[in-house]
Amino acid sequence: MPSQMEHAMETIMFTFHKYAGDKGYLVKEGRRVLMDKECPGFLDPLAVDKIMKDLDQCQDDKVGFQSFFSLMAGLTIACHDCFVVHMKQKRRK
Repeated sequence: MPSQMEHAMETIMFTFHKYAGDKGYLVKEGRRVLMDKECPGFLDPLAVDKIMKDLDQCQDDKVGFQSFFSLMAGLTIACHDCFVVHMKQKRRK
């Protein structure tokens, strides 16, 4: 039985491949659909396009798993930072 962390990693991998398909990379439409369905409310579509364009190192409109994971890691760090601030404020009350 996988641990919680192993399940989280598996979820990220399966989610990427769900939208990347057999190609093994995300194109603009796949990125938009993924973010709309899997992370609604995190970023607006224009921000997603900008971030994904920055992650597209080869500038071929293809984002592989490593770049996608960098985005997920960045979003997770930002969420964690907000969580820490929120918890500190909550303790002060």
